[in-house]
Amino acid sequence: QLKESAHRAAMMYGDPPPPPPPPWRDNRPPMARPGPGPAFLDAPGQPIGLVASVVDHGRTRNAGVLTAGGVRTAVSPMAAGQLAAVSGKGHPVTRRLDGLGRYRLMALQSRRTGHTLVIGLSTGDVDETLLRVVLIFAVVTAAALAVATTLGVLIIRRALAPLNRVAATAGEVANLPLDRGEVALPVRVAEPDANPHTEVGRLGLALNRMLDHIAAALSTRQASEIRVRQFVADASHELRTPLAAIRGYTELAQRKRAEVPDDVAHAMGRVESEAERMTHLVEDLLLLARLDSGRPLERQPVDLSRLCADVVSDAHAAGPDHQWNLDVPAGPLYVPGDDARLHQVVANLLGNARTHTPPGTAVTLSLTAEDGAAVMRVVDNGPGIPAELQSEVFERFARGDSSRSRHAGSTGLGLAIVSAVVRAHDGTIGLRSVPGHTEFTVRLPGARTV
Repeated sequence: QLKESAHRAAMMYGDPPPPPPPPWRDNRPPMARPGPGPAFLDAPGQPIGLVASVVDHGRTRNAGVLTAGGVRTAVSPMAAGQLAAVSGKGHPVTRRLDGLGRYRLMALQSRRTGHTLVIGLSTGDVDETLLRVVLIFAVVTAAALAVATTLGVLIIRRALAPLNRVAATAGEVANLPLDRGEVALPVRVAEPDANPHTEVGRLGLALNRMLDHIAAALSTRQASEIRVRQFVADASHELRTPLAAIRGYTELAQRKRAEVPDDVAHAMGRVESEAERMTHLVEDLLLLARLDSGRPLERQPVDLSRLCADVVSDAHAAGPDHQWNLDVPAGPLYVPGDDARLHQVVANLLGNARTHTPPGTAVTLSLTAEDGAAVMRVVDNGPGIPAELQSEVFERFARGDSSRSRHAGSTGLGLAIVSAVVRAHDGTIGLRSVPGHTEFTVRLPGARTV
């Protein structure tokens, strides 16, 4: 349309155009009316918004635009300069004209006058149409994507529902405490999700088989642990009588020390010492066997403030080469529990600090009430526990330093008893250790001051 208008304007430029058709065929005013812009703008059939300019040696001589009322209107000086700057090579260019908007312009050379005619059509309608098309396309595309995404999500969710159920079963099993004690594995993948004809079904079937094997292995382990505990309990119980006899005879021999040679007396003293150590070991094994069997402990109000003071007093006597500190409330702090077993917990923790730290180490026992629980902390400034051993200190027969522990008479059961007794009281025990700071924290529920 631009090229057609430009060529027609070039043909009419300088020659009077034919008279307009009768009024009943065209309502535009007669040609060659005075006004800005070339006269051919008044020719019939010219589109509304047509802009034309006559350029002579780079200067606009006459420029105008055809308005909606069919009237030629002058353009602004800036727009006239923009029209004059259009190249005369005959190729359409797009420019934004001052006060008029975006135009598609073409410059043609008049053969008769030598002037340059610049003709332009507004791109407003085209731009608006393109914008509408783009908006419609964007809306349709977005709607299609939304529908496709929704359908895809629904289809994927439905397809993955069996896999999610299998994953939920695996997660439920993963949350079970499988490390010790009697463990039951009643959880299995449902039969519809264990169909061997589908990929997810084969996964569910394999998981069920694995759970069957795990359940069988756990049952075997549990039976073995029961037999071992029973053996330990029976053996410990049977050892108590001969050990008591050995200690009795050694005590009797010690009373007649003057009647036996010195080397025999020394040997009898060693026998008595080792018999006493073995007695403690047997008692510890019996206690662990009782706790493992789930035998309930005595539950009476225990004043932890008094208990901590008594244990620290004993520690002063047993380890005078250490610095013992006590930080407890001024009044009593009670928890329901077994007084003897809780005394053993605190004594074992302080004994562990005395055994595994050098002389001069400061050991502090503190007691506080926090959120309805009694919290006991045993802190020392010794060398600390190696990081690789911290996860094993509550295991039975665990030793941080084998040679030193044996020399000190340790059985490796002290912290295991602490952990078992605390669990039997529904409490928790934690450890935090770095060089220069080792802290055991025991938390027992049900604390009260009266």
